Amino acid sequence: MTNDDSEQMDDHDDEDFYGHIPYRNPDEIGMHEITQALKGLHLLGGDMFLTMQITNLAIVDQFIMTQETELLQTYRARDRTPMDLAMFVSAQSQMWIFAAYELMRTWRSRAKDTVKLARNGGLEMKAKALEVGQGFMHMGREARARELREIIANPSLIQVIEDDLKRAHIPFKRMEFIRVSLAKHEVSGKPKAIAYAPGYGRINMYCGALDFQMTTGRVILGDISRRDIADEIRAIPQGPVPSAEQLAAFDEFMALSDDAVFPAPATDSESDF
Repeated sequence: MTNDDSEQMDDHDDEDFYGHIPYRNPDEIGMHEITQALKGLHLLGGDMFLTMQITNLAIVDQFIMTQETELLQTYRARDRTPMDLAMFVSAQSQMWIFAAYELMRTWRSRAKDTVKLARNGGLEMKAKALEVGQGFMHMGREARARELREIIANPSLIQVIEDDLKRAHIPFKRMEFIRVSLAKHEVSGKPKAIAYAPGYGRINMYCGALDFQMTTGRVILGDISRRDIADEIRAIPQGPVPSAEQLAAFDEFMALSDDAVFPAPATDSESDF
């Protein structure tokens, strides 16, 4: 689940190669940063029940950051991994990633469906269907109908939704990759491929979060931690809208396989014997 005592002794100093610490101090990160970032995504911040989940993520993020900091401080003080605390941080981190993934997956699905309805001229029909009485007050259907009515009245919101989807694409796909490994023990996009050491994490010497390796066969795409995911979510509103070419290049990188990186040696089609 986490590293042995001897594995990390010289991994990092307090600063990276360029002389700065690549993570902000948790004391400088307010709970509002995640809530504002996610509420700023159209069709996410306007849903009362989804915003409850946003608040849950933000509250637990603050708690886990304190545990990650304590894990790193304890590791340095003891010069060995405190296994009880490391196991707790690992469990909390994985559960947080699952929750963040499900929230973002729900929003992406809703956003994509809405864009498709708009392109196909189906917004009015969908809104009317949601407005049909159910014999009781259905707050979810009513809220969804109001969202669609807002878009019908202001079609430019479709471009806002598309831009939000593009900004969130890379953070979501990185989160999805490790979520599939942790939850399904598979490689994202390759359901027949078995994940390498799912759940095994190493203490990040800058922030104390557990780094999980994103691997596909012999290919290592990089490390990612719960803290990385949270920071990437916090940064979504400030990020530029990626171009189609940039998103395609990212998707191509995340889909790398052994065959692409380690091609089989060429063989002659004819034998000398």
